[in-house]
Amino acid sequence: MKLSKRLLLVATAGLAVAACSTVAAPPTADLTTVLSDPLRPAADVARDADRKPIELMQFAGVRPGMKIAELAPGGGYFTRLLTGAVGPGGRVYAISSRVSPALQELAAQRPNLAVTVAQPGTIPVTEPVDIVWTTLNYHDFKNNKTPSGGDLAQALNAEAFRALKPGGIYLIVDHQAAAGAGASQTSTLHRIEDAVVRSEVEAAGFKLDASSDLLQHPADDHTAKVQEAGIRGKTDQFVLRFRKPR
Repeated sequence: MKLSKRLLLVATAGLAVAACSTVAAPPTADLTTVLSDPLRPAADVARDADRKPIELMQFAGVRPGMKIAELAPGGGYFTRLLTGAVGPGGRVYAISSRVSPALQELAAQRPNLAVTVAQPGTIPVTEPVDIVWTTLNYHDFKNNKTPSGGDLAQALNAEAFRALKPGGIYLIVDHQAAAGAGASQTSTLHRIEDAVVRSEVEAAGFKLDASSDLLQHPADDHTAKVQEAGIRGKTDQFVLRFRKPR
């Protein structure tokens, strides 16, 4: 009897822990609904098969209520998705040196979107963020300087570290360069080697948390300019998830 009671107590305690774990688990975004958002232009939807946005947001850990700083959002392909994914309780800071008309229009439709024209090398957010997100931009950062003449990419890495909460994620996706090319093709082929990015980001204090082969394209031999017909949208891309130490 004593043994049975002891087993019952252990089982009950286990159920209590499981129940607490269920309550404490973070919510997940309904990404299928996000993809079907009627605000998304047809041109964006046509790119989904190549860009794999659901899988990429899952890899980054995007969830409702998060605060995200998106660097160089361009026409807003991911901005539309991220604002939908974080929901009304979250916020997306779209940060760029210039704002496209498409982003201005989106900001008028999404109260949880703040579009900011920033001085190069800065991430002006009004609160600590959960994720700093940039896709297909790091090589362009290497082609530009801060107002003081410093390396723009390295300045943004330091700013990302400052802007993130402890434990926050810095997600970088870019076009892979050939082995040994380093950062020598950022202004010609618009590619950069992942090893360079990892070295520079880790030098800012981050730790590589994970990498993904989600956007790898083995058929890309890394010799073509990324905008060329036949390779555009099919480039071999690296996906790196860095974490700010707690």
